[in-house]
Amino acid sequence: MASSAVALPRVYEERGLLSWLTTVDHKRIGILYILGAGFFALIGGLEALFIRTQLAVPNNQVLVGEAYNQVLTMHGTTMVFLVVMPVLAGLGNYVVPLMIGARDMAYPRLNAFGVWMFLLGGLFLNLSFLLGGAPDAGWFGYAPLTAKTFSKGTGIDFWILGLQLLGISSITSSINFVSTILLLRAPGLTLNRLPLFAWTTLVTAFLILFAMPSISAALFLLFLDRHLGTHFFNPAAGGDPLLWQHLFWFFGHPEVYIMILPAMGIVSEVLPVFSRKPLFGYTAVAYSSVAIGFIGFTVWAHHMFAVGLPDVVNAFFSAASMLVAVPTAIKVFNWIATIWGGAVRYRTPFLFAAAFVALFVIGGLSGLFLAAVPVDWQVTDTYFVVAHFHYTLFGGSMFAIVAGIYYWFPKITGRFLDERLGRLHFALQFIGFNLTFFPMHFLGLMGMPRRIYTYAPGLGWESLNLLATIGAFILALGFVVFFANIARSLVAGERAPDDPWDGHTLEWLTSSPPPPYNFARIPVVHSRRPAWDRKYTGNPHARPVAEIAGENDRQEGEDAPEKPIHLPAPSIWPLVIAAGLTVFALGLVTHWLFIPIGILLFAVGLARWATQPLFPEAASHS
Repeated sequence: MASSAVALPRVYEERGLLSWLTTVDHKRIGILYILGAGFFALIGGLEALFIRTQLAVPNNQVLVGEAYNQVLTMHGTTMVFLVVMPVLAGLGNYVVPLMIGARDMAYPRLNAFGVWMFLLGGLFLNLSFLLGGAPDAGWFGYAPLTAKTFSKGTGIDFWILGLQLLGISSITSSINFVSTILLLRAPGLTLNRLPLFAWTTLVTAFLILFAMPSISAALFLLFLDRHLGTHFFNPAAGGDPLLWQHLFWFFGHPEVYIMILPAMGIVSEVLPVFSRKPLFGYTAVAYSSVAIGFIGFTVWAHHMFAVGLPDVVNAFFSAASMLVAVPTAIKVFNWIATIWGGAVRYRTPFLFAAAFVALFVIGGLSGLFLAAVPVDWQVTDTYFVVAHFHYTLFGGSMFAIVAGIYYWFPKITGRFLDERLGRLHFALQFIGFNLTFFPMHFLGLMGMPRRIYTYAPGLGWESLNLLATIGAFILALGFVVFFANIARSLVAGERAPDDPWDGHTLEWLTSSPPPPYNFARIPVVHSRRPAWDRKYTGNPHARPVAEIAGENDRQEGEDAPEKPIHLPAPSIWPLVIAAGLTVFALGLVTHWLFIPIGILLFAVGLARWATQPLFPEAASHS
């Protein structure tokens, strides 16, 4: 629906680099998250190809010893903290306020600070390659491997402080999501009408707020061990290396659901639209997301079955690990029931969403094997585990993320991604993924340990490793097609209407791309499919919500008197504060002179943030 122009201060019409550096618009911030995650995905993908090239044949010498450990560590860290989490945060930033009928996030400047903290934290982490070597102890950083005795360089310090910077970004983003979804919903949009992507984003935000302090505390203690002579993780001095594992995995396993729940929300939005029917069992799908989040905090020690915990402890965590399959299965059966009997349109978003369901089920079933303690003892730290978590987090999260990008790309850019290239991308990604990771189940059962950089011939691993490497390059080719499709479509893609998929939720009632203010009049919601109702049910409120200038109070509804639209002013100070923290962290690792510079940047940025007027109209009168 075309939106009539709304008069806004000139500051919102500015273009160029400065407008991006100072933006507090949730849509631009979402794009920055997505672009940053795309950049780091290229780095993480290249690291994966180096790993697979090294393992293609026995006794290979492409990437050996410490260099292999560095690339392996940075691949895992990059894909978890710099790709999957931020791209989901980016999609959430762009889409969730539109879905709930809000003008912006609850704290726009804090939102900008979060994205700059992510981008600078990611660059800081990768700077380790140039300044003494990257971390080399695995993405989970097990003690005592990360102690100064065994990791003398600065790589682990870059890893510790880089994750702390990224943790700040995640926490600020989560505070914003919780506040926005709970407080800024459109009139009539109760929690029982909330779109599923917003539901899963809300649960994920709570997971981050409860899980992130655990790893932040562990990283702080590790930094003290390395530099101030404490012994939290040193058993020779009364410490306990298992303390690290407990603190890390108390974050690390909820982290799995932090990455998978928003992906499940994307699939719950895509499948009903392309099946031309409502989601089957909305309430069960929504509440099962809460159940997954809750149970996710009770299963962390299943990563520790082999460390010698008491049998009763292992039995508890084994049962809890199997229990989490129940709410997950509820979702799977509801997705299947949604597709069943629908008038399915086999467009690219649907193909990736449907593949998510199939691949995630495979990953879930292998997870049930790992939840059984005797089986876990046999296959722990083998390639069976590598296959399992890639089927859940790549076959799961990444397939859903790609589905979401194809689905919302017309809304974000006003153009379609090419359908033929999309289908080619799907075929290459699906085939390449399964060729890469399915053989790893058999490699693990045949005894191939994970994290080794070479192996001797004659062990029976050669053909499966070569097949996995071929699959990795096919998978990489699929992403080359994907990025080429994006570049081509941005320049010459087919123009998309405002509602190209005949969508159900409020974002499809705005223009493509949406205006800075999202909605000229805040919509009133009367069901779980408000856009569908406005188009097809004869709703008396079914008028184009983006065509009427002015804003109404939330209590007054759509027929309220028109009022001016106020949006927060752009600000450079979130970037300055993020830069200050990053420079301060650089000083802790490299040279002390960076420390006062970082403190000065942080102090100036914080002072200016506190005194800058919230709205540009106020600035013009001050």
